[in-house]
Amino acid sequence: MGKVTGFLEIRRQIVEGRPAEERVRDYKQVCAEAPVELVREQGARCMDCGIPFCHTGCPLGNIIPDWNDFAYRNLWHEAIDRLHATNNFPEFTGWVCPAPCESACVLGINDDPVTIKQIELAIIDRAFKAGWVKPIIPKARTGKKVAIIGSGPSGLACAQQLNRAGHAVTVFERADRIGGLLVYGIPDFKMEKWIVERRVNLMMEEGVIFRTNANAGVNVSLTELRREFDAIVLCCGATRPRDLAVPGRDLDGIVFAMDFLPQQNRRIAGGKFIADKEILATDKHVIVIGGGDTGSDCVGVSLRQGCASIRQFELFPMPPETRTPEMPWPTYPMILRSSSSHEEGFATNRLTREWSINTKAFTGGNGRVNKLHGVRLEWEAPPGGSGRTQMRDIPGSEFTIDADLVILAMGFLGPETAGAIEHFNLQLDARGNVKCGHDYMSSQPGIFAAGDMRRGQSLVVWAIMEGRQAAKDVDRRLMGETHLP
Repeated sequence: MGKVTGFLEIRRQIVEGRPAEERVRDYKQVCAEAPVELVREQGARCMDCGIPFCHTGCPLGNIIPDWNDFAYRNLWHEAIDRLHATNNFPEFTGWVCPAPCESACVLGINDDPVTIKQIELAIIDRAFKAGWVKPIIPKARTGKKVAIIGSGPSGLACAQQLNRAGHAVTVFERADRIGGLLVYGIPDFKMEKWIVERRVNLMMEEGVIFRTNANAGVNVSLTELRREFDAIVLCCGATRPRDLAVPGRDLDGIVFAMDFLPQQNRRIAGGKFIADKEILATDKHVIVIGGGDTGSDCVGVSLRQGCASIRQFELFPMPPETRTPEMPWPTYPMILRSSSSHEEGFATNRLTREWSINTKAFTGGNGRVNKLHGVRLEWEAPPGGSGRTQMRDIPGSEFTIDADLVILAMGFLGPETAGAIEHFNLQLDARGNVKCGHDYMSSQPGIFAAGDMRRGQSLVVWAIMEGRQAAKDVDRRLMGETHLP
């Protein structure tokens, strides 16, 4: 490493975002660009550790120590080459990945880990500004054609890899814009959409064909796709939301997160809504049910829309603030985390976060919700300490609160079965995902699946990895061998 004693001399430092009171007035990205000297200094903290566990923490297997060192030594071109060797879209992961690599950093055993995510983003930003990120056009074409259904991170990664292998790749997207959840699931304040468009434009220059408003099984014939293409890769995501079966659920004003969030993204983009009804949090008492990233995104959007107040409820207990013996290094610890949206809610005195809350019912008037009825929970280990922890209502803890808008952000159950799954009669696994072999091929020869559709709801970084691996296996099936990484 360039500075062997860097981790002893330099403290972890993350560039501060814009003030919370300022950023809730717009949808621009929260974080500011990190100064080059700060990035270089933080790169110097990367240790010359014997076994870089950050590799195992990253689903893509990013060669993190190398590009940390290149950044420290001001070798930015070498840094982006090493970063692109394993990650098609470091600008996506640099903005939205929760950085499991940092949890696995060896320095994190007894100190603050290296700012890997911040360094990654600085490398790719510098590379784009310098004009180093250029289309990679294959030297020859194989004559094989591949259809990819879905243009989220797994579909884009798979498409780029297969195109670079020389195949003719067409991506079918049912929405009006390419990007899947990157465009219509992630709010602009976490990642502005020009970042996605920039990469898609590069892929078009490389030869990838994109078709929007192309819903496979609806206005695109799956039978014809099967006949026209040598392989089909399903990258449709896990889009079936988990619902809440309680009295009053059918009242107006109770919506899924993925009905609420895309509308705001469409407003910013100047597009029309797919939903019949406009959903706005303006001047409303908002309840978000679900304590994960999607719930946090709903908090951030509600604050920007001018909600009167917002509460975020989580069924499970409040996580610990630091690792416990049950969460040893280098595993990704399930500890208490506060997102930029939470910071904004606290700064504006509009957010309350609560754990161990069970929603029992909703009531309202004129067909619209105005009250949530809940109860507080306690969690108990079963007798003997074996089995799953059980929840039970705390007697006398029942409560009722105002609720003008309730957003359900409780995760997803798996892919939609209508369409490709039913048409091709694909087998599903025990969790309702498309069942595939080690080669990512489904129960039907020549039809593959990747991303959330195959492994269930997960992270963008996992989706990119899935797309890359599926591409390798598709290439091997089509050509008998593969040279894709």
